[in-house]
Amino acid sequence: MRANYKLQRLFVTDDLAAARRIGLDRQQSHYLANVLRMREGAEVLVFNGRNGEWLARISGASSKKAVSLDLMEQARPQPEPTDLLFAFAPIKAGRLDYLVQKAVEMGAGALQPVITQHTQLAKIGTARLQANVMEAAEQCGVLAVPQVQEPISFDTLIAGWDASRRLIFCDEAAETHNPRPILDKIAETKLGLLVGPEGGFSDAERTQLRALPFVTPIPLGPRILRADTAAVAALAVIQATVGDWH
Repeated sequence: MRANYKLQRLFVTDDLAAARRIGLDRQQSHYLANVLRMREGAEVLVFNGRNGEWLARISGASSKKAVSLDLMEQARPQPEPTDLLFAFAPIKAGRLDYLVQKAVEMGAGALQPVITQHTQLAKIGTARLQANVMEAAEQCGVLAVPQVQEPISFDTLIAGWDASRRLIFCDEAAETHNPRPILDKIAETKLGLLVGPEGGFSDAERTQLRALPFVTPIPLGPRILRADTAAVAALAVIQATVGDWH
């Protein structure tokens, strides 16, 4: 079956299989029954990040507080998870929501908040970020849902890094503007991207990164980019050269 992207998509936690009936939580039930005014027999798509995407039909919508779905058939199989680790310094809340949503759309496999010397956000709500991940996945057709890890320090990230995974970081002090020749030389299949905070990496952090054999610094053109814009630009150029667009 071909996926119908005109249908409403919902992330659920239940296991998905043919002929199963699943119950939606109160918020999702309210959304379908009261906001979208969908009634019994209407069709939606559901996914859980494990069992692919399934066509489901609403049943039991007479109770607006507890809507059930009957699973009909699989619309798309579950793809292999992406292996791109996206590490980022948290930024102001509104822009952070945007950054997380775009990282999901651009194929990040896991999201790792990193506290750098210039990080200004004091408290990071990982539950809120994960909710943004789910919303982005619902809206853009993603089936492999990335997890938001608990924040760690810059030093912890570097000390625990798997040296077999190439770490790419956006270096505003790069001597060139073009990242393509640098990325074309990368042979590793396991990749990570590190994007700094609004104030950029400190001189000490940049020196530490540049000294590590598994790190590759890249420029992002001649213009100064906001942290969230830099993240999207870096993800796009990585996917186009050495990622899953290549």
